[in-house]
Amino acid sequence: MLELKNISFLVDNDSKEIIKNINLTINDGKFIVITGPNGGGKSTLAKIIMGIEKPTSGQIIFDGKDITDMSVTDRAKEGISFAFQQPVRFKGIDVRDILTIAAGGKLTDEEAKKLLEEVGLTPDEYIDRSVDASLSGGELKRIEIATLLARKTKLSIFDEPEAGIDLWSFKNLIEVFEKIHSEINGSIIIISHQERILNIADELVVIANGEIKAYGPKDEILPELLKGSENCKYYQ
Repeated sequence: MLELKNISFLVDNDSKEIIKNINLTINDGKFIVITGPNGGGKSTLAKIIMGIEKPTSGQIIFDGKDITDMSVTDRAKEGISFAFQQPVRFKGIDVRDILTIAAGGKLTDEEAKKLLEEVGLTPDEYIDRSVDASLSGGELKRIEIATLLARKTKLSIFDEPEAGIDLWSFKNLIEVFEKIHSEINGSIIIISHQERILNIADELVVIANGEIKAYGPKDEILPELLKGSENCKYYQ
């Protein structure tokens, strides 16, 4: 279980409040999509959960443990993983290496290739590729998602995973998220505007102006969101 208690985040010498006293509880095994208008604080909140940003005030509890002051590395050890909107490139590391590291050092070639297949990459073409500038943004995105599949963490966070993904790969991406949810039994948090991703969530969180405007079952929240930003009451 993840609990955010009175989380706030200020920047510009404490003059601009990006996140405003957010309280949120995410139970185990849930598929949560956080959505809302651009600049509302969604990605910042995801980075706070991972430890990339530190809240100005508030407390983060994960599986009953206070992780507010933990580093990114320590949170990863506790079972939290994060996929960036723009994946990181690693000079001198090939795809096999990065998947093996993600799996904790134990991964056969057959298992690595299976992970690449699941994210829509031809295994024999990518297993020995370097994770560097020779890969496109979409290829890097899929490899990063494969590393999260390899880790099988308690909580996986994806920041706009559809960015840079073509239509065929997007369909494949949806299937990957459904697999993570059904087989790994971990919680998933996705930052997204995409209706197809919203549609496969258990629950939706709407954040606007740094505040939670709505949180509940998809079937209750989504119809209002589909009215569009100009007419949606959560965006006002």
